[in-house]
Amino acid sequence: MSKLTDVPKRILIGRALRSDKLGETLLPKRIALPVFASDPLSSVAYAPGEVLLVLSVAGVSAYHFSPWIAVAVVVLMFTVVASYRQNVHAYPSGGGDYEVATTNLGPKAGLTVASALLVDYVLTVAVSISSGVENLGSAIPFVVEHKTFCAIAMILLLTVMNLRGVRESGKLFAIPTYVFVLGVFAMILWGAFRGLVLGDAMKAPTADYTVHAEQGGLAGFALVFLLLRAFSSGCAALTGVEAISNGVPAFRKPKSKNAATTLALMGGLAVTMFCGIIVLAMTTGVKMAEKPATDLLHNGHPVGSGYTQNPVISQVAAAVFGDGTLPFVILAAATALVLFLAANTAYNGFPLLGSILAQDRYLPRQLHTRGDRLAFSNGIVLLAGAAAILVYIYGADSTRLIQLYIVGVFVSFTLSQIGMVRHWNRHLTTEKDQAKRRRMHRSRAINAFGATFTGLVLVVVLVTKFSHGAWVALLGMVIFYVTMTAIRKHYDRVADEIAAADSPDEEIARPSRVHSIVLVSKVHKPTLRALNYAKLMRSDSLEAVSVDVDPADTKALRAEWESRGIEVPLKVLASPYREITRPFIEYVKSLRKESPRDVVSVFIPEYVVGHWYEHLLHNQSALRLKGRLLFTPGVMVTSVPWQLDSSEAAKVRARKHAEWNAPGSVRRGPVAQPKKEKAATKK
Repeated sequence: MSKLTDVPKRILIGRALRSDKLGETLLPKRIALPVFASDPLSSVAYAPGEVLLVLSVAGVSAYHFSPWIAVAVVVLMFTVVASYRQNVHAYPSGGGDYEVATTNLGPKAGLTVASALLVDYVLTVAVSISSGVENLGSAIPFVVEHKTFCAIAMILLLTVMNLRGVRESGKLFAIPTYVFVLGVFAMILWGAFRGLVLGDAMKAPTADYTVHAEQGGLAGFALVFLLLRAFSSGCAALTGVEAISNGVPAFRKPKSKNAATTLALMGGLAVTMFCGIIVLAMTTGVKMAEKPATDLLHNGHPVGSGYTQNPVISQVAAAVFGDGTLPFVILAAATALVLFLAANTAYNGFPLLGSILAQDRYLPRQLHTRGDRLAFSNGIVLLAGAAAILVYIYGADSTRLIQLYIVGVFVSFTLSQIGMVRHWNRHLTTEKDQAKRRRMHRSRAINAFGATFTGLVLVVVLVTKFSHGAWVALLGMVIFYVTMTAIRKHYDRVADEIAAADSPDEEIARPSRVHSIVLVSKVHKPTLRALNYAKLMRSDSLEAVSVDVDPADTKALRAEWESRGIEVPLKVLASPYREITRPFIEYVKSLRKESPRDVVSVFIPEYVVGHWYEHLLHNQSALRLKGRLLFTPGVMVTSVPWQLDSSEAAKVRARKHAEWNAPGSVRRGPVAQPKKEKAATKK
């Protein structure tokens, strides 16, 4: 089975990497930008559309508020980026918001942030993949007809790519991300040139359409609520900003400086692209509606259910470049692809955060282990499974999924910035250097403003999005919080129970006697080996025990035992119901009851087969018995294996597989040994 699974594994994820190759997987800034910033950069493909969709409830007349909403999003983006630049310098270990909140606000705040981030990472994958499928589906009907299947298939593909390692997947993601960024900037510059210099009248495909206002004439509180809801939808452009703070260890040295530079570059690119698309959408007359089939009108009539509402970026590209032109096709393809790859931000953030949480005993320890390619494979697989379930439940509908979005990220934003304020307060009490104190005061002011602003946005998001699905994200956070709390309690309880006492206690004191038992079914080679091995242990007493499930077999066993003159006494346990495990367990417990300070050592002879299907031909009674004995206090269990010929053949096959050379390996020559290994070899 190892040979059968190893070949496909190597084909999919590549050869295993040594632990000392970890430094080679670290990312330069040019690769780190698409790896960690693909989510906020790609969000400009749907965030402007979400703003217009919400404003369309009040009709086209409400569209003139979109530039002001864009300004508010820009201010928020710059605030968050400036705040997180303080984070990466103060906490470069990769804990990000979780470490900041835990260190400065306590474990409960840290666990709340961790729960929020884990939920947000899962939603990042679900939203990005679903949005990418919808963009691709506008050109390929098959994708629309099988939207959920295609989304889950894309999640599996991204999972395999990330299992190959961060650096290798980063190279794959860099090209489409940069093509998308350059394409959007080319569209903005060409659109500005056509409009301002050439004076062309650019019109989007929906420029002549009208929008039926579901709630026309909004004013006062209702209008304010609508604008706040549109602003909260536009805040989707900020998702993923925290991933750089969490991924500082993946950067090359100097890690903090490179992470801060990448963060600033990401913020500048995202803001420019977001504002440019909003301005071009207003200029070209883009129309969007939450219910396009009924609320989007063409020549006074609803467009109907057969109409496909293309994203804002697609409509703007059609107006600027021309529908169907080569630049339009390139940008459309890059947009769809980068939306798929935007999920990579979560694929880097979730496993790294999961590893830190596992190290702190809040998640299973398996999440702290790196896989063959030095990636946190278990975290990657867990993220993919959770996102696939969410995509399946919501039918890969980005409009429904995005309502769950950004709640978690603003919880982490707010608590992280509050934690940073306390961080600077603590350091200011001890710092005497005036230059450093001025820098700390400036950093504290930035983080305080960030905490206030993101806290207000969090309230807005909760109020405006709660009934639209945000409650599901909050429920997910509660589930993660409760689960991680329970896991931590379990690990703490186990640690307390197994901790060595200062003075010898009853559990670790030397037992008064050891009573050894060899389980016997027949007199054969495995049994004789187990008996001889048990004699070597020099126990205080030794006996062989058999369970009488068949009187004829038991009689034959007694006769052969006596004829061979085996000196070890044989005890036969009655089993009127033909059970093996229960009578044996009861006998062992009776020995323990008679002498509580004695230890019972059970030797179980087993024969080892070499093929998986041969296991089906044996009843595995030894395995079941060992499972029961593990829960019996004061009992030690020893397996005495007897390898059959088929297992020896399997060992030979494994040896040949280990010595196998890949095609061309002889030509390439042997792999150079590290210096330490060479020195050890010479000695």
